[in-house]
Amino acid sequence: MTPLRGDETPQEVIVIAYGMEQGLADFYSRVLGMTGDQEVKKIIERLRQLEENHKDRLFGLYQSLEPATPAKALFEEKIVAGAMEGGFTGEEFLEKNRPLLDTVENLLSLAMMLEAQALDLYTRYAQKVEGVQSRSALHAIAEEEKGHLAALGGLMEARA
Repeated sequence: MTPLRGDETPQEVIVIAYGMEQGLADFYSRVLGMTGDQEVKKIIERLRQLEENHKDRLFGLYQSLEPATPAKALFEEKIVAGAMEGGFTGEEFLEKNRPLLDTVENLLSLAMMLEAQALDLYTRYAQKVEGVQSRSALHAIAEEEKGHLAALGGLMEARA
């Protein structure tokens, strides 16, 4: 993953974040096809949907900064997906963690790790960028990651 330089505009920050969210959504889609366990599939689909919801939030944030933003499909043409929130490509992460994708508990733990890494990443980037708007955008994204962590924690508690 390309680290932020520190002088990105809020729009550039959102585009980078959107790409990471897309990378993780794509990863979850790949994992979905790897299991026959219906409970695991249900959790993976929920995680994938969280990433899609986050992309919608990011797109809305982008539109608030750029009112003349074209349709979402045209916006997505700018996106470079591949790196997930933790900085891995989906393939790298899948190969390294395939054994941990076999149970719901392991899957939830893995997802929580990714979301915690994303929270840390966005928080660190917020400290690095110079512009107030960029910093604010990163803080907003970090808050979304906290929401993802809370949702995953709720799923774990429900299983206990």
